[in-house]
Amino acid sequence: MKHTPTIRAELDRYIQQEGMSLTQFGNIAGMNRGIVSAIVTGNKTMSVNQLDLITEAMGLPEGHFYDLFVENYIIDHPPNMRRIEPFLYRCAELDKLGVIRRVVGAIMDNLLYSPKLFEIAEELLEQGRHAAALLLYEGVAEAEKYQHSERLAVCQYRIFTIQIGDDQSRNIGTAAVFEAFVERLDELDQLDALKDLANVYRSLRKWDKVEDVARTMRAKAEIQYTLEHQQQSRIRVESSKKLSRPLFVYIAYADLLCSGSCEAKGDYHQALQYTYSYANLDWVKETDEDTRHWISLFKSWAEGNTYIYKLLSGDVSVLNDYVQYIIASSDKVDKEMIVKLLNVMFAANQYKLDVSDIIKRFETIIASFVQQPSTDMYTKQVIPEQYARLSYELAYYYLHKGSYEDGFKYLMYSLESYHTLNNETYYLNSVGMFEHFRTHAIPETKEKYSKFIEKVWLDNVKKNGTANHCS
Repeated sequence: MKHTPTIRAELDRYIQQEGMSLTQFGNIAGMNRGIVSAIVTGNKTMSVNQLDLITEAMGLPEGHFYDLFVENYIIDHPPNMRRIEPFLYRCAELDKLGVIRRVVGAIMDNLLYSPKLFEIAEELLEQGRHAAALLLYEGVAEAEKYQHSERLAVCQYRIFTIQIGDDQSRNIGTAAVFEAFVERLDELDQLDALKDLANVYRSLRKWDKVEDVARTMRAKAEIQYTLEHQQQSRIRVESSKKLSRPLFVYIAYADLLCSGSCEAKGDYHQALQYTYSYANLDWVKETDEDTRHWISLFKSWAEGNTYIYKLLSGDVSVLNDYVQYIIASSDKVDKEMIVKLLNVMFAANQYKLDVSDIIKRFETIIASFVQQPSTDMYTKQVIPEQYARLSYELAYYYLHKGSYEDGFKYLMYSLESYHTLNNETYYLNSVGMFEHFRTHAIPETKEKYSKFIEKVWLDNVKKNGTANHCS
């Protein structure tokens, strides 16, 4: 039978090897002799703060004894949250995720600890320690998987927001799992959850799902908006605390999502009808500054989208008006600039329009765009996918015009982006375009492309465990 070492035995051995007295070690560690003696003899358990002092005094790296702490004081012991809570926070600070996983596994047989672990997870999320928080949310969700609880639904929401990343293939599964829990959330929390879910499906170009989620969000938001104005004092305060946006925004945003879905399906007439709907917000009762801000945004979006739906329908006479609209907003910090330019390229490639002067006017914006970290699901998911498509459309435009240097520059970005996003369809489209125009690529571009393709292959070998027979 394997004997599990103990921290106190390690400490006792160290003190004897160094020829120290308990008082001398206590002075180094900043602890009195009585506490050191009680720890060494096993008459006293230790806190994580005392463990850190002992570890530092022994000249060992932070967290050196954390696995042993789990063995000695948590596994096979009645859980003591006064000891466990500060220990979890320290593990999160030191990124000791494996230790956190062991603690969660050791205590979550008992549902009584779910509320406290959930509370700790929420605090870690607030601190930006997402990986550590995720382990706690997963532990609580697993323990409560047979409970029809709101806490389980909130855990699944947090897991969803943390796990959504660059890999679109993985995002599909993550969204599908979370969608089943939306209805268990609080009525107001459901609105932000549906908004986030719709934006993920939008980035995945799952347009039927976008419309389904948007319509559900609109119906729920309309109910809450009606209730808010029937019982103003209570519900208005509650909604202002819980929602990331004013209530009416969810109604208007649902129409915007549906218009985008119709656009993607080529139904520009219906897209315009939805656009006219979210452009007309005269029914909104609020008049505060935040409300005016959002109404202004929707009117601006409606103006631009009205131009683009007419343009994509074949009315190329509105192109100049649309460009002037883009110019008017180009001096603002506008994350919508990518989609505005993307629309220009869609129309140019569809109707064989010469937009070189337009591209030149905005080339600094195109070249300097860098995705910034964000907690907003739209910025995290929709914008990167749109920027990848913009690069693809620019590559298509330049290559078909014979401007091969610019064409291959944007095509390589498109390839790299769609590989990162794990979007197989558009990645293969980019590969196909390169092969179609390969004879026009200079040797340096061909070499860069070959190295990239080889890297993709080796990454897939490593990821999927495929046999690699190259020497």
